[in-house]
Amino acid sequence: MGTITKRGELQWQAKVRRRGFPAQSRTFSYKEDAERWVRAMERELETTGFIDRREAERSTLADILLRYAQEVTPQKKSAVMESTKIKLLLRDAALTQIKISALNSSIVAAWRDRRLKQVSGATVNREIDVLSAAINHARREWGIHIENPVPLVRRPEKAKARDRRFSDEEMVYLLAALTGGERLADGTFSKGARNPWLQPLVELAVETAMRRGELLSLRWECVNLARQTAFLPDTKNGDSRMVPLSRKAVSILQELQVLAGANDAHEGPVFQTTAMALRKGFKRALERAQQQYKEDCRAASKRPVRGFLEDVHFHDTRHEAASRLSEKLSNVLELSAVTGHKDLRMLKRYYHPRAEDLAKKLG
Repeated sequence: MGTITKRGELQWQAKVRRRGFPAQSRTFSYKEDAERWVRAMERELETTGFIDRREAERSTLADILLRYAQEVTPQKKSAVMESTKIKLLLRDAALTQIKISALNSSIVAAWRDRRLKQVSGATVNREIDVLSAAINHARREWGIHIENPVPLVRRPEKAKARDRRFSDEEMVYLLAALTGGERLADGTFSKGARNPWLQPLVELAVETAMRRGELLSLRWECVNLARQTAFLPDTKNGDSRMVPLSRKAVSILQELQVLAGANDAHEGPVFQTTAMALRKGFKRALERAQQQYKEDCRAASKRPVRGFLEDVHFHDTRHEAASRLSEKLSNVLELSAVTGHKDLRMLKRYYHPRAEDLAKKLG
């Protein structure tokens, strides 16, 4: 079953063959090591405990991540974000150049500690999720023998749920900063947002609790203003959802039809803009709103409120919307039907009532 042959002056090649099993071979510097390996392989074959380790011994973690990025990631809704995470993982050669057969929890833990010096624990946790998913896929679907060491590694503490709410004054300044800047005679633009879709997009987000991706993928064919509904055929959690529209949301959409030069039968995207344009435009609007607020405070000799429009992300509009909707929909199941949350525990992360509002209810 096992044979050992000398290759050159310094190497010994060991081979083990048995009918019904793939042939195994490995090269050693010492004949004694080759003999021990042959005996171990023969024992595995005789006791039917054979494990094909060839792929794990010749592939690095980088090979697994690259293959996963090419074959699996493109099929996911979060393909762009996952691709970015894989690229970040590949930058750490100390982790990804390790052979799969040698990967263990201490190597992953060392990478975690290095990464925590650069980013937050929440970011590291998301990258760990991608790493674990790639290893599990390689083990289950590609037949690569590897024990996933990720579950053995202590994860960073989860970040506290964001509870950022907009004050009435913050919302006034933000919406004002999102109004369109007009083109001047010299060809430049006046102060304001050049993208006319930003203000109605933010307003509709606060009114409906729809996610950024859901808003940008919303089409006129799925909007029924007469019935006050908007149909989302494909949401983040994989299910379709019918979103009820308030009278204000209907009014926003009617104005958008005028902006698009459309009518009720119009087809195509409701918001003719991109995620990148929204991200940049929203950031610039925040900066303009903060600057205008400071100027107004100086003019009125008023002390600015600390943290005014600071630490704000577009996704905070979903927090704001969920909290506002909860004031109208006391039934948590009705609220989850609007926001699209399957897990009520996740809904709680988005529902942040103001203490002063709860105090008024108490009387």
